[in-house]
Amino acid sequence: MEKVGASAYTRSETIALDVANLTNVKGSRRNGSLFVGKFRLFNHYVHGQFLLLAATEFIALSALMSFLSGWQIEGLGDAIRMLFPPLMLAFFLSSVGLYDTRQRADSSYVLKRVFAALVLSTIVLFNINLVTIWIRGYPLFTLGIVAALASALVILLIRAAFYRYIDGILLKKRILVYGTGHRASHINRLRRKADRRGFELVGFVEASANETGEALIEGAKVVTHQACLSKWAVENNIDEIIIAMDDRRQSLHVDQLLHCRMSGIAINDMLDFFERERGVIELDLFNPGWMIYSRGFNPDAWRSIKKRSIDMLASVFLLTIFSPFIAVTAAAIWLESKGKGPIFYKQQRIGKHGLPFDVFKFRSMRTDAESSGKVQWAQKNDPRVTFVGNIIRKFRIDELPQLWNVLIGDMSLVGPRPERPQFVDHLSDLNGLYGERHRVSPGVTGWAQLCYPYGASDEDSLQKLQYDLYYVKNHSFFLDMYILIQTVEVVLFQKGSR
Repeated sequence: MEKVGASAYTRSETIALDVANLTNVKGSRRNGSLFVGKFRLFNHYVHGQFLLLAATEFIALSALMSFLSGWQIEGLGDAIRMLFPPLMLAFFLSSVGLYDTRQRADSSYVLKRVFAALVLSTIVLFNINLVTIWIRGYPLFTLGIVAALASALVILLIRAAFYRYIDGILLKKRILVYGTGHRASHINRLRRKADRRGFELVGFVEASANETGEALIEGAKVVTHQACLSKWAVENNIDEIIIAMDDRRQSLHVDQLLHCRMSGIAINDMLDFFERERGVIELDLFNPGWMIYSRGFNPDAWRSIKKRSIDMLASVFLLTIFSPFIAVTAAAIWLESKGKGPIFYKQQRIGKHGLPFDVFKFRSMRTDAESSGKVQWAQKNDPRVTFVGNIIRKFRIDELPQLWNVLIGDMSLVGPRPERPQFVDHLSDLNGLYGERHRVSPGVTGWAQLCYPYGASDEDSLQKLQYDLYYVKNHSFFLDMYILIQTVEVVLFQKGSR
């Protein structure tokens, strides 16, 4: 076999793999490192670098609280009072998306969310009288302002260092894609930083010398097929190889892949890769065999009992907490319509197991919104939306009556959003997997609502289906809590409202 060299990695008229990149990374496998790339935690994939960031910020804020208290901690009560403020602030930093892989690193994005987290945590802490440790000679309000400003400075300094030296630079898996055709091109099209945070794309390997189909990786790094692929992968510190062959009937070089696997390099399928990195079930790459053999989609009676119990308790609590908003909204709608239109809006939707139910919302459109008898998607700047309706839609107040649907069991707090029967029938014709989202109860909020903007077309609905299927496959108590916490950002910053 020909020895691996710069010329060995080129086809005629194909851009050669950068020689420096082939040899500049040596060392042991990093697959065992907790903070490299993404890993599964309670059925959901999280990014190690953001766990590291959260831990760093919590430790720094705890040290700040200790400093403000004069390092005087006597007993468990003092320790709790010292740790509670940074814990609450970390909770709200998470709720506004600052530990999420989809976040942006620009200064305005971060500043607005840090400010929102500080305001929310300060309000909560003042209300329960646990702002910070009391410092002799200083009033509580002054201490709270000092602690908030100091906390903001600490967070911004840590974030500046994180975005400059770690985010998108370190703690990424080095991956090699096995294939250069249509399936492989899906990875090459991942351009957003949010999609590439967990990995570094080293190159593409020609699956075989007689690979069928057109090579679509133009201008990318291409490695021609080598019998010594395993040696090259180990020498260049490859963490993972993604199998992306268009035709699985091609000759798969099992011996080389086996050597890679036994050397500590992970071997994964394309669908597993997209599930981990983007939180979707990629419909363009889907095959039934993958769904049959992959983990997930498991019924769990005990989890269903816990989920239903939490839904009942939380819906009662939230209906009580938001009752003033419900009363004010009802009065505003009644006054705007001069008492001539209904306050609440009832509409049939499809729920668990494909069974219909009536969903309740505040009426945000004119009473003649569908006078033609034809169902319509809500559009941006929809002229059917009333003045009050525009306000309550932006902050999702129109959906508060759905808590009643949660209480009586038609819906859950978290799940795929329920659609109208006409849309369900149409979208099921477009994609046979659409009905699979009805394996779980529909939700007031969901994974698709966090990850994808408001959908107002067939294409949008099928894009959101990819996120809904991820939830159906991986739903757990942890993922539900994560979605509920992240929904704070959706409401505060009006993400996906229309």
